[in-house]
Amino acid sequence: MIFLLMMLNQGDDIPESPSAKISLLCHTAMRKGLISEENKLTMEGKNLLAFLDSPSEETYVKQKRPVEEFDRWWKAYPGTDTFTHKGKSFTGTRSMRVKKDECKLKLNKILSEGEYTIDDLIAALEFEVLQKKENSVKAASNKLSFMQNSLTYLNQRTFEPFVELIREGQKVIVQNEPPKTFDI
Repeated sequence: MIFLLMMLNQGDDIPESPSAKISLLCHTAMRKGLISEENKLTMEGKNLLAFLDSPSEETYVKQKRPVEEFDRWWKAYPGTDTFTHKGKSFTGTRSMRVKKDECKLKLNKILSEGEYTIDDLIAALEFEVLQKKENSVKAASNKLSFMQNSLTYLNQRTFEPFVELIREGQKVIVQNEPPKTFDI
């Protein structure tokens, strides 16, 4: 398994149809969180290789994600699709935070891949929610009701385009006053 991790770290690819042994090694490494489903090293896999390269006599301890990271994300996720924005109230019909334990596992898996930080995910979530609230005010209908529940949001990686928008410097334009119109 270490050789597999070293191979992936050097940029080598796993063959399209690997042998049964290689396939089993890949599956085990994925289950242990050392490689992602795309056969890329996760942060945990990189940490393990770095540990093996160090002259330390200590034993390797798998890093656990701080509980606060998930709690911050969970609190940022809207509880329901009912909200008030710019003095306008919108009534929703459902709870949006579901299956907390499954969400925690999925969020930790996403973070362990190393592509996104918890700050990226929270910023993307806040960006999307604010965008939906702004659009709700413009359209006079609840656009937040079209947002996925928390588990589906993570499973389908809905945050990815919003992370990219934020990294490009995009911001939701918040209008404090309604646009002025004139009757002719």
